This record gives sequence, C-alpha cells and structure tokens, in this order.
Amino acid sequence: MSGKIAVITGASRGLGRNAALKLAQAGAGVIGTYNRNADAARSLVDEVAKSGGKAAMLPLDVAHCDTFAAFGDALCKTLEDTFERENFDFLVNNAGIGIHALFAETTPAQFDELVNIQLKGPFFLTQTLLPYLHEEGAILNVSSGLTRFALPGFAAYAVMKGGIEVLTRYLAKELGPHGITVNTIAPGAIETDFGGGVVRDDHDTNRFVADNTALGRAGVPDDIGGAIVAMLSDGNRWMTAQRVEVSGGMFI
Repeated sequence: MSGKIAVITGASRGLGRNAALKLAQAGAGVIGTYNRNADAARSLVDEVAKSGGKAAMLPLDVAHCDTFAAFGDALCKTLEDTFERENFDFLVNNAGIGIHALFAETTPAQFDELVNIQLKGPFFLTQTLLPYLHEEGAILNVSSGLTRFALPGFAAYAVMKGGIEVLTRYLAKELGPHGITVNTIAPGAIETDFGGGVVRDDHDTNRFVADNTALGRAGVPDDIGGAIVAMLSDGNRWMTAQRVEVSGGMFI
C-alpha cells in the first residue's frame, strides 16, 4: 500500500480514526476530514507522523453539499503541497451520526439530518471527488449490520445505510469501466463514542451485544480498521459491488 493515498471522512474519531491509523501503518498517506474537533484532527496527524507516516486533516461537514466544491479545491491543494500528487487512490465514506428513535417517534427533522449526513452527503461528495480519484482506485462505503438485522429505534438510520448499499452497487457498475472498485463494509456493534458511546460504556448493552455475537464480545475499532485495510489491499482488486459484514457473527 506504499505510495497510495486514502481520503477518509470523519477521521478524527472512532472508526475513521482507527482506519486512518491502520492505513498509515500499512504505508498509505492519509487525508482525513473532521467536522468540529480540530484538536483531535491535529493529534491524528501527529500520531501518524510519529510512526513515520504522512497525514493531513481538512475541515468538512458532509451535511452541506454546497461546500463540496471548495473542499475539492482544498483537497487538490493538499495533494499537491503535502503529497506531490494530483490524485488519490482510496475514498472511504465513513463520516456519520447515530440517532436512536422508535419509528413512531422519529421526527422529520431527525430523518432529514440522517439523509443529509448518511446518504446525500456521501452521494454528492463522491460525485465531487471522482475527477481526483485515480483510475483503478477504490471506494469503500461504511454501512451497518443494522441493514441485515433489526433492532428497535434504528429504522431511519438503517434506511440510510440500506441506501448506501444500493448506491455501492450502482457505483460499481458505472465506475467499473475505469477500473474503480466499490464495496461496502458493514460493522456490527463497536465500542466507540458513536451514539453516545452506549456499546462501549453501558454494561448491559455491551453484554447484550456479546451474548448475541458468535465471537462472544462487542467489536473494537481495531477490528474494523484492519478489515478496511484488507478490503483496500492490492490482493482484493477482483471484488466489487459487495457488502462485507464485520460484526463478529452478530445475530447469526
């Protein structure tokens, strides 16, 4: 993976941060995005640098499509100034939020927020960045185990992730002639601050996940970061349009 460059949305925290660190350890350069936490973004750049890698972080709110053109310009400048490149190799659409609300209680505002961040954002950000994605590159969209199994309170969230999985297949079809692969990774329940950190911090929730997972525990960020590296590796070039669940065997 040496010499490759990955663009990762939502790289300042959680799974995005872990993916950035794992890809950097594998030899890739990293350009991540963050929304509000500039300190966390700087610490990621420093951590990658300490291990001998190279990373840059750019501000981006994926909920606002009208900012994507300016982000594309900033990305181009970063590619040239930091990596002496005109394009990048991997796009990981990871940024997202979690809203827990029963179907009967979900509001239009909550639904619209999820649409903007989880579905509309990745759709149009990918469209904006396509001219800078190297031919024979790869796109990896982050979905969720919740598109396969159902838990109360996640209907709206899962609908958005289901849309991402359909988008993955369409992108794979349209971008295949350019040698670009497009796949989905679907994590199970992971111990991060996502959704208020409930899987990580609430004992009963963590125990529930562990009891319903074949490998007997909730996931940790390293489980997903390593899988992302594997899915983007050179040995995985013949796989496209696929959904790969990385959940430790949750609800099988």
